[in-house]
Amino acid sequence: MAAEDKGCEDVLPFATSAVREATNADEVLGRVKAETGVELQVLSGAEEARLTFLAARRWFGWSAGKLLVLDIGGGSLEIAYGIDEEPDAAVSLPLGAGRLTAAWLPGDPPDPQDVKALRRHVRAQIARTVGEFSRFGRPDHVVATSKTFRQLARIAGAARSAEGLHVQRELSRRSLEEWVPKLAAMPIIQRAGLPGVSEGRAAQLLAGALVAEGAMDLFGVDTLEVCPWALREGVILRRLDHLPPSA
Repeated sequence: MAAEDKGCEDVLPFATSAVREATNADEVLGRVKAETGVELQVLSGAEEARLTFLAARRWFGWSAGKLLVLDIGGGSLEIAYGIDEEPDAAVSLPLGAGRLTAAWLPGDPPDPQDVKALRRHVRAQIARTVGEFSRFGRPDHVVATSKTFRQLARIAGAARSAEGLHVQRELSRRSLEEWVPKLAAMPIIQRAGLPGVSEGRAAQLLAGALVAEGAMDLFGVDTLEVCPWALREGVILRRLDHLPPSA
């Protein structure tokens, strides 16, 4: 295994929405275990949200106050809010960029009517959750994780990844609203030429932008900061927290 080649003594294998929602999930998990010896832990959507929130909290620290954390994955959107390391509210919605692209945006570039329909769908899904979070009051800091948000921030003018993790990267709703119609008019090959956008993720960038735009609008977010830590780091941090003290 690659982990053995790298000298890893332990691995933290986990799966997210693609496996937990698959009709043949048990078959997939069984085959992975049979062929590799690895037993995947399937995270629930709420667990994804909580672990991503933990990573963001550890990155920004207690001085960041009440955090609202948004994460757009391939299969789902996670939203979490809180002042501690465990969020007060955490939800997962089936609004991942890959899922929505496959289901709603078949054209290249997509049909404008398909884009409008997807925007309505995204906003309706997110709107149902806003009340659950608004009862806690406005956040002090809004944070986004995931490649989708990093790419959106980059095309809107944020620093390149080569400039390091500790460079502050922000995304404004105004910039995002300007970019959505541009992305909608571009074929995939043209999106792939944008700064920071990989060829493999160019197809789903528009759907991700529509989710980001809807979330920022409905939660009243003018600007958010991109966090370099996300679910992977949350899984590692939780494991470290539960290790027994060294002798």
